Amino acid sequence: MDDSRLFERTVSSAIQYSGPVFDVYSDTVELCNKKTARRDYLKHRGAVAVVPLTDNGGVIIERQFRYPQQRVMAEIPAGKLEAFDTDPLDAAKRELKEEIGVTAKEFIPLGIYIPSPAILSERIYVYLARGLSYGNAHPDEDEFLDYRETPLCQLIDMIMNDRISDGKTVFGLFKAAEYLRRQEREANG
Repeated sequence: MDDSRLFERTVSSAIQYSGPVFDVYSDTVELCNKKTARRDYLKHRGAVAVVPLTDNGGVIIERQFRYPQQRVMAEIPAGKLEAFDTDPLDAAKRELKEEIGVTAKEFIPLGIYIPSPAILSERIYVYLARGLSYGNAHPDEDEFLDYRETPLCQLIDMIMNDRISDGKTVFGLFKAAEYLRRQEREANG
């Protein structure tokens, strides 16, 4: 299918705000019908998220206060890509070690989650981590969190009952569950 008629050409672009996490842009674009429109969006460097799977099939989940939501949320470990990151996998390894003190023997890419494509450029690279080793966490100085192991099937139930609503976490847990289901099916022939 040829999508070229759907593309929008940037006519002008202006930064309205620049901050440490994202920049706000206001662009003028030319539409396929030659008319122009305004597109306001947030430009974000990107992020990584990791589903840390324990040897007994549990997942280590964080709980932390999310100020815009004004509540504590259950999430998989995640973090922003830094300017020096050239490979999202390196960032995933770093975030897993910093946030929950875990290293892993194996990282399996689960996909890229795009949280809000109409207004946000962020892409979150999601991984499944296995073969975990435990050490000390070193979260950022403004990061306070608890973490605990929870069976994957229980986490899926929590999603279905709206007790987990963070998008990257929902994406990561469902992708991990399906990956493991397919792997088991292949092993059993």
